[in-house]
Amino acid sequence: MPSFDVVSEANTVEVKNAVDQANKEITNRFDFKGSDARVEQKENELTGYADSEFQLGQVRDVLTAKMVKRNVDVRFLDIGKVEKIGGDKVKQVIKIRNGIETDDAKKIVRVIKDSKMKVQASIQGDAVRITGAKRDDLQSAMALLRKEVSELPLEFNNFRD
Repeated sequence: MPSFDVVSEANTVEVKNAVDQANKEITNRFDFKGSDARVEQKENELTGYADSEFQLGQVRDVLTAKMVKRNVDVRFLDIGKVEKIGGDKVKQVIKIRNGIETDDAKKIVRVIKDSKMKVQASIQGDAVRITGAKRDDLQSAMALLRKEVSELPLEFNNFRD
């Protein structure tokens, strides 16, 4: 039975490259000279540091621009609150979403069921598996999900005949 998985995963290699490029640009920019502006990465978490909230906004803009250039969807980023870390220095934690949360997975299943297509959707951990009798049905389900679920960066993988 043909099937595919609907997932939402950021390419970690491209995220690391974007962070490295952003740090390189930040160290070379004139308006950041002598400041402690940088972006650090730990697993699925980025932390932006700067001397003021305005500079932190600039660091975030540089980071998102580099991610867009490296084809990393910025909808993966979950931007946290700005925190003071002593003096006038600030930091901001940016989490990288990985996987589809339960509420979003239920929404995907509901969209598929409401469409009355001849496919079945089931939640498999942090992915949604869609199975159907024909490959054409699966491709139309992909097109439907691209149109209906625009707030999540969805990818379709593990396509089997």
